[in-house]
Amino acid sequence: MHQSVLFNEVVEFLRPARDDGTLVDATVGLGGHAEGLLTRYPRSRLIAIDRDPRALERSRERLERFGGRVAFVQGRHEQLIEILKQSNIEAASGVLADLGVSSMQLDDASRGFSFRYDAPLDMRMGPDSRSAADVVNGEPEEELARILRDYGEEPMARRIARAIAEARPLETTVQLADVVRSVKRAKRPHDIDPATLTFQAIRIAANEELVGLERFIDDAVSVLEPGARLAVIAFHSLEDRIVKRALRRLEGECTCPPGFPVCACGATAVVKVLTHRPLTASEEEIDRNPRSRSAKLRVAEKVV
Repeated sequence: MHQSVLFNEVVEFLRPARDDGTLVDATVGLGGHAEGLLTRYPRSRLIAIDRDPRALERSRERLERFGGRVAFVQGRHEQLIEILKQSNIEAASGVLADLGVSSMQLDDASRGFSFRYDAPLDMRMGPDSRSAADVVNGEPEEELARILRDYGEEPMARRIARAIAEARPLETTVQLADVVRSVKRAKRPHDIDPATLTFQAIRIAANEELVGLERFIDDAVSVLEPGARLAVIAFHSLEDRIVKRALRRLEGECTCPPGFPVCACGATAVVKVLTHRPLTASEEEIDRNPRSRSAKLRVAEKVV
């Protein structure tokens, strides 16, 4: 059965602030982390959130043996406070967010997340998303270039956007990948596929993955009980950068412009960051699951 990345680290770090407290898995996916937490902390309850109804169905099957200790909610992690209010939960004893696309989504050829399969340009994580085809075929060339630059950190963003605009309409993953490869070629045999960054960027734009991430971190910390922890796993530098900056700010780092004689931002420490360098997968885990190579885990504990 699928086991989530950095499984042992998450289960160890995310011990509940209270034995009978409520943990929140804000991106439950296939339920691997949730299963570990419910097993390790047998008096805790868990709110399992995911925007993907198929993921919720799979996690519900996996976690069935825990009965009433788990509540399942379809929604985005950015809706955390609203979801907790609807669930009559006033405070959380721990919050987890495992960001980005899941293994289930990548491995389902019909969903169009991967250029390894010839499939419709979909990439929707949930019914609230645009399709990748809408982004690829509907955005102006300049906006496509911005998406590729900002969300894929693609150095050839302008040239690739121009090639996409000239080739439209594009309907399948293979068509999009071939357009990118016509512009950008791998320099060495073992380089990542030239289409990788473009697919990442289009997926992020279609699903608005970075929208509200910083707010989610603020909201998650605000609902934590004193001593409770927030754990966030990011899979690319854009996500990790946002998480890192948000936690530093919440740890009390001054955000005033350089040269200010006196701090005017009112920085106050509300968390203690427990992972000033993110935790990454061991070589053993990477051998078992190559996708864990890019995972970065950051954890903070609420202090007030």
